[in-house]
Amino acid sequence: MSFDPDQVQSALRRAWSLSTASQWTASNPAAGQCNVTSLLVHELFGGDLLKTPLPAGDHFYNRIGDRRYDFTASQFDRPIVYVDLPASRAEAELGATDDQLAAQGGIWEASRRMGHD
Repeated sequence: MSFDPDQVQSALRRAWSLSTASQWTASNPAAGQCNVTSLLVHELFGGDLLKTPLPAGDHFYNRIGDRRYDFTASQFDRPIVYVDLPASRAEAELGATDDQLAAQGGIWEASRRMGHD
């Protein structure tokens, strides 16, 4: 699968739900999705996992090639100041349950099979 950020963002928005993050709401679907999203993007497209410490805890996102991709940035009221600290899968997994990770991956795959990515 090739990496097209717009297609990835669209597929992720369809995949996000209460099953993928307990903070999800219809008005803020990206809320709480950074862990599962960054892990899925890393698994599918490689690159680096990054984090930025925020008052509510670490925020996770990706770097692919030389570019930062934060597919969950829309959850914030204001842009955040990124510090791009290297992060491990283990760190990102601390903020996601196995069920949330499985739900995100399963919905993503179903979306791809239907030709919607």
